[in-house]
Amino acid sequence: MNKTSAKEWLNKAWHHFSSGRLLYEANHYTGVIAVDFHYAVEVTLKSFLAYQNKKIVKTHDLIEISELVCEFIEFDIEDEKLLILISTYHIRGSYPPKDRRMPAIDEIKEGLDFTLKLFEEVCTVLEIDMQEIKR
Repeated sequence: MNKTSAKEWLNKAWHHFSSGRLLYEANHYTGVIAVDFHYAVEVTLKSFLAYQNKKIVKTHDLIEISELVCEFIEFDIEDEKLLILISTYHIRGSYPPKDRRMPAIDEIKEGLDFTLKLFEEVCTVLEIDMQEIKR
């Protein structure tokens, strides 16, 4: 097992999450917040792969990634719906398309709450001190 690699991935996830949270608290740029917490969830889930020294898949589809880490964590139907929704926040290019739907602020709050809960749960499962990650 590779706890050091998992910590590196979780540290990156924390940066994305805390960036999104700061923007949320400022009530600013909900599209950017959505991208940040999409990456936070993605990288948090991929930390399980890093922990196992497995190949990090090149996908942004959160359902696909969650299926690869199901031995560590299970998602109920509501969580799966959120993973599907959060997957839609990923943008493929440098600039989002003109017709991209901006999430409502309550949707952003739900996504941020889910992201934090997931992050905390992953740290617990991998027995990683969150305070180490938040540096």
